[in-house]
Amino acid sequence: MVARRLGRRKAPLREDFMLKEQKKVDEGFDTKTMIYLGKFFNKGIISRLEFRTATGKESDIYIATAGPAIANKYKFVMLKFFRIETSLFVNMTDYILGDPRFNGITSSKAGIINVWCRKEYGNLLIAEKCGVKAPKPFMSNGSILAMEFIGDKNGVPAPPLCKAAVRDPKAVLDSVLADMKKLYAAQLVHADISEYNILMHKGKPYLIDFGQAVSIKHPNAEEFLRRDTSNLLQYFSKRYGIKIGVEEAVNFITGSGSVSPS
Repeated sequence: MVARRLGRRKAPLREDFMLKEQKKVDEGFDTKTMIYLGKFFNKGIISRLEFRTATGKESDIYIATAGPAIANKYKFVMLKFFRIETSLFVNMTDYILGDPRFNGITSSKAGIINVWCRKEYGNLLIAEKCGVKAPKPFMSNGSILAMEFIGDKNGVPAPPLCKAAVRDPKAVLDSVLADMKKLYAAQLVHADISEYNILMHKGKPYLIDFGQAVSIKHPNAEEFLRRDTSNLLQYFSKRYGIKIGVEEAVNFITGSGSVSPS
């Protein structure tokens, strides 16, 4: 009954989003960022930068109008600008060092951001290839990543799971676990799954923020997988009363079992 009542909560109005969330484009980009951004225009990935839609500790998210190279299929593009000044580099290196795909990285801040951006792009390519619901990556350059916009046709981004109206939470949980299983089969662990890094669009969950995702050969891959699984199950247990054991779910993800709610 609780889950059903929460599931009927109304989604925010577009007007509310426009007033509270969208911010005008910040014209204070430094020269290097402007050079990076220029290539997205030159490659036809974007035609105009529209507005900033989110700000985090390590990046800013902008919405752009799709360029001629992809405009036949996409109306908007999501751009992720990684900020060198405020990024947590020590935390970033924990997810880079030990991943066999990124040996011999530079210790400079700009170099780490460059690797992190390429890493998220590559992880999104893996997600796309194995059929995981996630933004399609278009291009990365320097400290900027361009990917598919997940949201409505007017440019309003899809809400995160924690703010979305969910009609069938069990189906959503099953879908996320299935995508985690696909990633693991592709030798990848997301390493940052939470109710904030899952977008709800047309009733389906989309995984985002793949920067921390690591190869299953990373020395901490198993720890990250269990943390992801525990965070996910705790959220669905607390909010929707769906209870699944962590071991049961991990066994399902790694290919040695099935899951069922209690």
